[in-house]
Amino acid sequence: MSLAGLPLDQARREIRARLEAAGIESPELDARLLFGSVLQLDLTGLIAASTRKLDDREAMTLESCVQRRIDGEPVARILGHKEFWGLSFALSPETLVPRPDTETIVEAALDILKQNGRINDALRIADIGTGSGAILLALLSELPNAQGTGTDINPDALSIAAHNAAALGLNERAHFIECNYADALRGPFDLMVSNPPYIPSRDIEGLAIEVRAHDPLLALDGGPDGLDAYRVIAPAAFELLAPSGVVIFEIGQGQESDVTRIMAGIGLETAFAAKPDLNGIPRAAIGRKPLV
Repeated sequence: MSLAGLPLDQARREIRARLEAAGIESPELDARLLFGSVLQLDLTGLIAASTRKLDDREAMTLESCVQRRIDGEPVARILGHKEFWGLSFALSPETLVPRPDTETIVEAALDILKQNGRINDALRIADIGTGSGAILLALLSELPNAQGTGTDINPDALSIAAHNAAALGLNERAHFIECNYADALRGPFDLMVSNPPYIPSRDIEGLAIEVRAHDPLLALDGGPDGLDAYRVIAPAAFELLAPSGVVIFEIGQGQESDVTRIMAGIGLETAFAAKPDLNGIPRAAIGRKPLV
């Protein structure tokens, strides 16, 4: 059935049915997001305009978006942006789509800073492998006097991160450097965060198509056991952190003991339980540089 000439409410039901038939997990939400983006209408606007008919251009654009979704492209990639920590982040093919699980890193960092009474301090933060800048910029949005540096090996990712910083009004406090992990950084930092690649190489092919075919491989592949990045970043964090400074890593399911062992092996204090995500999976591994 062609979408052209259909009232909006009927067209949205048709799209939902197509997505559901294709096995998409959230057909209603995805249909609404695609509709809202193409027509530049929020949910209230869609309801108010429910009897308006789609013109040929709108129908053609929606048909293309729906087919991309059915082919496995994430909605965020189709829309070109994703919400994280209540903020909107532009994406590119060179950046991961920020995920709710990664907000656990932000929560863990803020919890520690609040416990230590440092929320309003002039902190120095480093985000290793910043991608879209989501973790760093979310932290800066909550820490009014902090300065942050994000690193990434991909210049296109850094361009998106800088764009996001400007769009969020944080560009005067966020800086970005092209380098491998922490190679170009100079400490000391009060806080270091990272969502490094941590999927074992052999598991990449088994990931959902939304991830496997659309997220950058460099941001996923953590080497044979998924731990390669931690072996590089943890020693760098030990050198770059100020005394009592904290590093927080996102980790995959089942990696807590291995990442804790890596941190402890280079001298970081690891007497902290990993903070779980909303599914109860340990997601944020925490290390601290000793005071002495």
